[in-house]
Amino acid sequence: MPYSGSTVDGDVVLVTGGGTGIGAAIAERFTTEGARVVITGRRPEPLREIAERIGATPLVSDAGNAADAKSTLRTVLEMYGRIDTLVCNAGGPGFAAVGDTSDDDWATAVHANLNTTFVMTREFLPALIESRGRIVVISSLSGLFAGPSMAAYTAAKHALIGLTKSLARDYGAHGVRVNTICPGWIRTPMADEEMDELVAANVFSSRESAYEAVTVDLPLGRAGAPAEVAAVARFLGSAESSYITGATIVADGGAHIVDLPTLAFEKARG
Repeated sequence: MPYSGSTVDGDVVLVTGGGTGIGAAIAERFTTEGARVVITGRRPEPLREIAERIGATPLVSDAGNAADAKSTLRTVLEMYGRIDTLVCNAGGPGFAAVGDTSDDDWATAVHANLNTTFVMTREFLPALIESRGRIVVISSLSGLFAGPSMAAYTAAKHALIGLTKSLARDYGAHGVRVNTICPGWIRTPMADEEMDELVAANVFSSRESAYEAVTVDLPLGRAGAPAEVAAVARFLGSAESSYITGATIVADGGAHIVDLPTLAFEKARG
Protein backbone atom coordinates (compact mmCIF):
# COMPACT_ATOMS: atom_id res chain seq x y z
CA MET A 1 0.00 0.00 0.00
CA PRO A 2 1.55 3.34 -0.99
CA TYR A 3 2.25 6.05 1.55
CA SER A 4 -1.00 7.75 2.46
CA GLY A 5 -0.12 10.21 5.21
CA SER A 6 1.50 10.24 8.61
CA THR A 7 -1.44 10.09 11.00
CA VAL A 8 -1.90 7.35 13.58
CA ASP A 9 -5.00 9.05 14.98
CA GLY A 10 -7.57 6.34 15.68
CA ASP A 11 -5.16 3.44 15.17
CA VAL A 12 -5.29 0.55 17.64
CA VAL A 13 -1.85 -0.15 19.08
CA LEU A 14 -0.75 -2.75 21.61
CA VAL A 15 2.58 -2.43 23.43
CA THR A 16 3.93 -5.35 25.46
CA GLY A 17 6.10 -4.43 28.42
CA GLY A 18 4.36 -1.07 28.36
CA GLY A 19 4.61 -0.26 32.05
CA THR A 20 8.15 1.13 32.15
CA GLY A 21 11.02 2.51 30.12
CA ILE A 22 10.95 2.25 26.35
CA GLY A 23 7.55 0.52 26.27
CA ALA A 24 5.92 3.28 28.30
CA ALA A 25 7.49 5.93 26.06
CA ILE A 26 6.24 4.18 22.92
CA ALA A 27 2.74 3.95 24.36
CA GLU A 28 2.83 7.63 25.28
CA ARG A 29 3.99 8.67 21.82
CA PHE A 30 1.11 6.84 20.14
CA THR A 31 -1.53 8.11 22.59
CA THR A 32 -0.27 11.67 22.17
CA GLU A 33 -1.04 11.37 18.46
CA GLY A 34 -4.54 10.01 18.99
CA ALA A 35 -3.99 6.25 18.83
CA ARG A 36 -6.01 3.92 21.06
CA VAL A 37 -3.31 2.13 23.01
CA VAL A 38 -3.36 -1.03 25.11
CA ILE A 39 -0.33 -1.75 27.30
CA THR A 40 0.46 -5.15 28.76
CA GLY A 41 2.86 -6.46 31.39
CA ARG A 42 3.04 -8.80 34.32
CA ARG A 43 3.15 -6.13 37.05
CA PRO A 44 -0.17 -4.32 37.59
CA GLU A 45 1.13 -1.30 39.51
CA PRO A 46 3.37 0.29 36.85
CA LEU A 47 0.82 -0.57 34.16
CA ARG A 48 -1.95 1.26 36.00
CA GLU A 49 0.28 4.24 36.72
CA ILE A 50 1.32 4.67 33.09
CA ALA A 51 -2.17 3.96 31.76
CA GLU A 52 -3.72 6.62 33.98
CA ARG A 53 -1.07 9.17 33.05
CA ILE A 54 -1.25 8.76 29.27
CA GLY A 55 -4.79 7.50 28.75
CA ALA A 56 -4.03 3.92 27.71
CA THR A 57 -5.79 0.68 28.62
CA PRO A 58 -3.78 -1.65 30.93
CA LEU A 59 -3.98 -5.42 30.70
CA VAL A 60 -2.02 -7.62 33.11
CA SER A 61 -0.63 -10.39 30.92
CA ASP A 62 2.44 -12.52 30.30
CA ALA A 63 3.19 -11.97 26.63
CA GLY A 64 5.03 -15.29 26.45
CA ASN A 65 2.05 -17.29 27.67
CA ALA A 66 -0.23 -18.49 24.86
CA ALA A 67 -3.41 -18.41 26.97
CA ASP A 68 -2.65 -14.84 28.08
CA ALA A 69 -1.91 -13.78 24.50
CA LYS A 70 -5.17 -15.26 23.24
CA SER A 71 -7.08 -13.51 26.04
CA THR A 72 -5.37 -10.22 25.24
CA LEU A 73 -6.29 -10.52 21.58
CA ARG A 74 -9.93 -11.26 22.44
CA THR A 75 -10.05 -8.22 24.71
CA VAL A 76 -8.54 -5.91 22.11
CA LEU A 77 -10.93 -7.10 19.41
CA GLU A 78 -13.91 -6.81 21.75
CA MET A 79 -12.91 -3.26 22.63
CA TYR A 80 -11.85 -1.93 19.23
CA GLY A 81 -12.64 -4.53 16.57
CA ARG A 82 -9.12 -4.59 15.13
CA ILE A 83 -5.40 -4.18 15.78
CA ASP A 84 -3.23 -1.94 13.60
CA THR A 85 0.19 -2.08 15.26
CA LEU A 86 1.70 -4.62 17.62
CA VAL A 87 4.82 -3.44 19.46
CA CYS A 88 6.74 -6.36 20.99
CA ASN A 89 8.81 -4.68 23.65
CA ALA A 90 8.68 -7.13 26.58
CA GLY A 91 12.08 -8.36 27.72
CA GLY A 92 13.94 -9.54 30.76
CA PRO A 93 17.05 -11.12 32.26
CA GLY A 94 19.89 -13.24 30.90
CA PHE A 95 23.00 -11.55 32.28
CA ALA A 96 25.58 -14.29 32.87
CA ALA A 97 28.21 -16.16 30.91
CA VAL A 98 27.30 -19.58 29.53
CA GLY A 99 29.20 -21.41 32.27
CA ASP A 100 27.23 -19.54 34.91
CA THR A 101 23.81 -19.99 33.28
CA SER A 102 21.59 -22.79 34.58
CA ASP A 103 18.93 -24.49 32.50
CA ASP A 104 16.27 -22.57 34.43
CA ASP A 105 18.09 -19.25 33.91
CA TRP A 106 18.36 -19.94 30.19
CA ALA A 107 14.68 -20.86 29.90
CA THR A 108 13.65 -17.76 31.83
CA ALA A 109 15.73 -15.48 29.62
CA VAL A 110 14.49 -17.05 26.38
CA HIS A 111 10.91 -16.84 27.59
CA ALA A 112 11.18 -13.17 28.53
CA ASN A 113 13.23 -11.96 25.58
CA LEU A 114 12.15 -14.20 22.69
CA ASN A 115 9.04 -16.23 23.45
CA THR A 116 7.12 -13.06 24.31
CA THR A 117 7.51 -11.85 20.73
CA PHE A 118 6.98 -15.26 19.13
CA VAL A 119 3.77 -15.99 21.04
CA MET A 120 2.23 -12.54 20.61
CA THR A 121 2.96 -12.34 16.89
CA ARG A 122 1.63 -15.85 16.30
CA GLU A 123 -1.64 -15.13 18.08
CA PHE A 124 -2.13 -11.64 16.61
CA LEU A 125 -1.19 -12.48 13.00
CA PRO A 126 -4.72 -13.27 11.77
CA ALA A 127 -5.99 -9.91 13.03
CA LEU A 128 -2.93 -8.10 11.67
CA ILE A 129 -3.40 -9.75 8.27
CA GLU A 130 -6.99 -8.55 8.25
CA SER A 131 -5.92 -4.96 9.00
CA ARG A 132 -2.73 -5.13 6.92
CA GLY A 133 -1.01 -4.03 10.07
CA ARG A 134 2.49 -3.56 11.43
CA ILE A 135 4.70 -5.34 13.94
CA VAL A 136 7.54 -3.47 15.65
CA VAL A 137 10.01 -5.67 17.53
CA ILE A 138 12.29 -4.13 20.16
CA SER A 139 15.57 -6.03 20.20
CA SER A 140 18.81 -4.44 21.45
CA LEU A 141 22.32 -3.59 20.39
CA SER A 142 22.94 -6.99 22.01
CA GLY A 143 21.06 -8.39 19.02
CA LEU A 144 24.05 -7.40 16.88
CA PHE A 145 27.01 -7.69 19.24
CA ALA A 146 27.99 -9.59 22.38
CA GLY A 147 28.60 -7.88 25.69
CA PRO A 148 30.38 -9.56 28.60
CA SER A 149 28.44 -12.15 30.60
CA MET A 150 25.18 -11.70 28.68
CA ALA A 151 24.90 -15.07 26.94
CA ALA A 152 21.18 -15.82 27.13
CA TYR A 153 20.16 -12.19 26.66
CA THR A 154 22.45 -11.81 23.64
CA ALA A 155 21.29 -15.06 22.05
CA ALA A 156 17.62 -14.16 22.46
CA LYS A 157 18.07 -10.61 21.14
CA HIS A 158 19.93 -11.96 18.09
CA ALA A 159 17.07 -14.41 17.56
CA LEU A 160 14.54 -11.57 17.52
CA ILE A 161 16.20 -10.17 14.42
CA GLY A 162 15.96 -13.56 12.70
CA LEU A 163 12.33 -13.88 13.77
CA THR A 164 11.61 -10.42 12.34
CA LYS A 165 13.10 -11.39 8.99
CA SER A 166 11.14 -14.63 8.89
CA LEU A 167 7.88 -12.87 9.73
CA ALA A 168 8.54 -10.18 7.13
CA ARG A 169 9.34 -12.80 4.50
CA ASP A 170 6.31 -14.98 5.18
CA TYR A 171 3.64 -12.33 5.76
CA GLY A 172 4.64 -9.43 3.53
CA ALA A 173 2.41 -10.85 0.81
CA HIS A 174 -0.47 -10.53 3.28
CA GLY A 175 0.26 -6.84 3.81
CA VAL A 176 1.91 -7.19 7.22
CA ARG A 177 5.16 -5.29 7.73
CA VAL A 178 7.62 -6.33 10.45
CA ASN A 179 10.71 -4.40 11.56
CA THR A 180 13.17 -4.43 14.46
CA ILE A 181 14.65 -1.61 16.52
CA CYS A 182 17.99 -2.17 18.27
CA PRO A 183 18.45 0.45 21.01
CA GLY A 184 21.82 1.06 22.62
CA TRP A 185 22.25 2.70 26.01
CA ILE A 186 18.89 4.26 26.83
CA ARG A 187 18.13 5.86 30.20
CA THR A 188 15.57 3.37 31.49
CA PRO A 189 15.04 1.85 34.94
CA MET A 190 16.82 -1.29 33.70
CA ALA A 191 19.84 0.71 32.51
CA ASP A 192 19.82 2.72 35.74
CA GLU A 193 20.13 -0.54 37.69
CA GLU A 194 23.15 -1.51 35.60
CA MET A 195 24.79 1.86 36.25
CA ASP A 196 24.03 1.50 39.96
CA GLU A 197 25.78 -1.88 39.99
CA LEU A 198 28.94 -0.15 38.76
CA VAL A 199 28.58 2.45 41.50
CA ALA A 200 28.05 -0.24 44.15
CA ALA A 201 31.20 -1.98 42.94
CA ASN A 202 33.11 1.31 43.41
CA VAL A 203 33.89 1.48 39.71
CA PHE A 204 32.26 4.91 39.43
CA SER A 205 31.18 7.47 41.98
CA SER A 206 27.69 8.13 40.65
CA ARG A 207 25.08 6.90 38.18
CA GLU A 208 25.78 9.92 35.99
CA SER A 209 29.52 9.24 35.84
CA ALA A 210 28.77 5.62 34.93
CA TYR A 211 26.55 6.72 32.04
CA GLU A 212 29.25 9.11 30.88
CA ALA A 213 31.84 6.32 30.93
CA VAL A 214 29.79 3.80 28.93
CA THR A 215 28.94 6.37 26.27
CA VAL A 216 32.21 8.31 26.03
CA ASP A 217 33.25 6.59 22.79
CA LEU A 218 29.89 6.96 21.07
CA PRO A 219 29.86 9.47 18.20
CA LEU A 220 26.96 11.29 19.91
CA GLY A 221 28.64 10.93 23.29
CA ARG A 222 25.54 10.36 25.41
CA ALA A 223 22.89 7.87 26.41
CA GLY A 224 19.56 8.09 24.63
CA ALA A 225 16.10 8.88 25.99
CA PRO A 226 13.16 6.46 25.74
CA ALA A 227 11.31 9.06 23.68
CA GLU A 228 13.99 8.82 21.00
CA VAL A 229 13.31 5.12 20.55
CA ALA A 230 9.58 5.81 20.69
CA ALA A 231 9.93 8.16 17.71
CA VAL A 232 11.41 5.32 15.64
CA ALA A 233 8.66 2.94 16.77
CA ARG A 234 6.01 5.47 15.80
CA PHE A 235 7.58 5.78 12.33
CA LEU A 236 7.69 2.01 11.82
CA GLY A 237 4.18 1.67 13.23
CA SER A 238 2.64 4.07 10.73
CA ALA A 239 2.12 4.54 7.01
CA GLU A 240 5.24 6.72 6.87
CA SER A 241 7.30 3.53 6.68
CA SER A 242 5.04 1.86 4.11
CA TYR A 243 7.88 0.42 1.98
CA ILE A 244 10.05 -0.82 4.86
CA THR A 245 9.87 -4.39 6.12
CA GLY A 246 12.37 -6.88 7.50
CA ALA A 247 14.66 -4.01 8.48
CA THR A 248 16.81 -3.56 11.56
CA ILE A 249 16.96 0.06 12.68
CA VAL A 250 19.74 0.87 15.15
CA ALA A 251 19.16 3.67 17.69
CA ASP A 252 22.40 3.70 19.65
CA GLY A 253 24.09 7.08 19.27
CA GLY A 254 26.41 5.57 16.67
CA ALA A 255 27.88 2.80 18.85
CA HIS A 256 27.60 0.21 16.07
CA ILE A 257 29.88 2.16 13.71
CA VAL A 258 32.80 2.52 16.11
CA ASP A 259 35.88 0.45 15.25
CA LEU A 260 36.98 -0.54 18.75
CA PRO A 261 40.60 -1.42 17.88
CA THR A 262 41.17 2.16 16.63
CA LEU A 263 40.10 3.81 19.88
CA ALA A 264 43.62 3.61 21.25
CA PHE A 265 44.91 5.64 18.27
CA GLU A 266 42.26 8.30 18.76
CA LYS A 267 43.06 8.60 22.47
CA ALA A 268 46.79 8.71 21.71
CA ARG A 269 46.23 11.70 19.42
CA GLY A 270 44.52 13.47 22.30
